[in-house]
Amino acid sequence: MFKNIFLFILFISILKTFAQGKDSTVITGTYSVKIDTIIIRGNNITEDFIILRELTFKQGDTLTDKKASYNKDRVYSLDLFNQVKIFPVNYKNKIIAVIDIVESWYIWPIPFAELKNGDWNKISYGLDLAVKNFRGMHETVRIKAGFGYDPSLTLDYIIPILNYKQNIYFDAQLSYNSIENKSLIAQQQYGAVFDQKMINAQITVGKRISLFHNISITAGYNYIETPLYFLGINASDQRIDRVLFCGAGYVFDTRDLAQFPRNGIYSSLGVIMKGLGLNDINYQVYTFDFREYRPLFWDIFGKWRFTTRLTSGKEIPYYDYSVLGYQEHIRGYLHDVLEGNDYLLTSLEFFHPLIKDKNINLDFIPVVPKQFLSYRVALYTEIFGDAGAVKQRDKSLGIRDFDSGFGFGFTLLILPYEILRMELAFNEKLNSELVLDLGISF
Repeated sequence: MFKNIFLFILFISILKTFAQGKDSTVITGTYSVKIDTIIIRGNNITEDFIILRELTFKQGDTLTDKKASYNKDRVYSLDLFNQVKIFPVNYKNKIIAVIDIVESWYIWPIPFAELKNGDWNKISYGLDLAVKNFRGMHETVRIKAGFGYDPSLTLDYIIPILNYKQNIYFDAQLSYNSIENKSLIAQQQYGAVFDQKMINAQITVGKRISLFHNISITAGYNYIETPLYFLGINASDQRIDRVLFCGAGYVFDTRDLAQFPRNGIYSSLGVIMKGLGLNDINYQVYTFDFREYRPLFWDIFGKWRFTTRLTSGKEIPYYDYSVLGYQEHIRGYLHDVLEGNDYLLTSLEFFHPLIKDKNINLDFIPVVPKQFLSYRVALYTEIFGDAGAVKQRDKSLGIRDFDSGFGFGFTLLILPYEILRMELAFNEKLNSELVLDLGISF
């Protein structure tokens, strides 16, 4: 107890000293210093340990300017802060690592409108309500209701730290969707466009083994209702599929800034077993994703990716085929839908900052909450190339089966709120298309 009181008094004393500018010197430039203690400032809601567990250094370790920059981006990757600064201060011959943060706004009732597949007749609209950083523990409670084309309702509760000592995390999700069939093969077999009602309930429990390594297990239930029964459209011998599933996953992640990585590796491996033999449903889905990001030269960065989705088992329903053209696509073939049992996709991209990261503060604007008045802004230009293919179970895959595209574009970062991307893509026949999207390519 007395130790905690002493540390609290020391903390207040250091803060006052910083405010008055006495007996303290901020260390700048190129440095390598041993850290005596770490202080976090500005986290009015967020618990200290949420930030500290992301750091690659601790008290007694050496901090360099490069390590401070990397850790600043790791803390920013939590998606909880408008701004993050990490710098050492010499206070009476003691080196203090100061982490200065500006917290974001955490309650977001956002109306949305989405144009599906570039078709103005397929507009989905609704409200996305998210409460982030619930209890200051990086938890997220989310309710999303969509109307119009493909109406849906999703409830999600994410707890990144269910058990702090064991580094256990938890995610529970429940969703309802009335979806227009996206499979052209199924549509041809059915003879018309049709809707499917889908209910999904799943729970994921994971463990953070170390700073960069995570494992998880998932279990859940799918309900898929089709107007009429067709073999292949359904996985069972009825028009309603009731599918139990379970799976496991592994993630290795050393990226600096998750929202827009420039250094590090991301790799994930997962398997989901569907049906488990019940209702005569038994098939498996395997996923692998590898991404590498590296600084090259002259402020040019490079990144590349290889990802695949493979299926095996008795009967793969069309609604669970591996598809390029929706969540994953080849730029240059943005509106083309390719479906099969498996897909492979690879991308290469080089990008360069036109405007380097800048922290913008608009504190002079009255009335508006300060959480809305600070941003991290940058503008990048890039060139890219994509290639991908789908494979049917009974067919071999050759180089001629791959479609490819290339192009150039711009990415505007307005963090932590949004990333805007505009690209001009070409396919092998030099047919062009304009890509307007939110978020990074990968």
